[in-house]
Amino acid sequence: MTGFRTTFQRMKLANDFSGLQQAVPYARFLGVSAAVENGRVITSMAYADRLIGNTALPALHGGTLAALLELAALFQIAYEIDTEAMPRTVTITIDYMRSGAARDTHARAQATRIGRRVANVRAEAWQDDPARPIAAANINFLLA
Repeated sequence: MTGFRTTFQRMKLANDFSGLQQAVPYARFLGVSAAVENGRVITSMAYADRLIGNTALPALHGGTLAALLELAALFQIAYEIDTEAMPRTVTITIDYMRSGAARDTHARAQATRIGRRVANVRAEAWQDDPARPIAAANINFLLA
């Protein structure tokens, strides 16, 4: 699993996280990309029709929002620590605050605690205004 560490270290040194889509195929499927701003990874999910869950509104599927939040937290942890393997999700709790409209969605995460074996992370997703999140998550990761 040293491939993940080597890949992520190269991305951090170059400040180019376009390779995340290759390292995490699910991110590629969802159209998720990442960039670092002020030491925090901002994860973005480009809108696509396949992400819609409720066609009557239309609104993003809750599962796609949950996946975006989980990936944002995962990328933030990987950015902050030097890990041999990709951290594994232990628990995830999602709070849906409002409908996600049919447009690009962004997320950021903050580690609330990083221990030797477990990391606790809080993530928020928004569309137009970071102060008005559409969903949030508390996630616990098992570290390698």
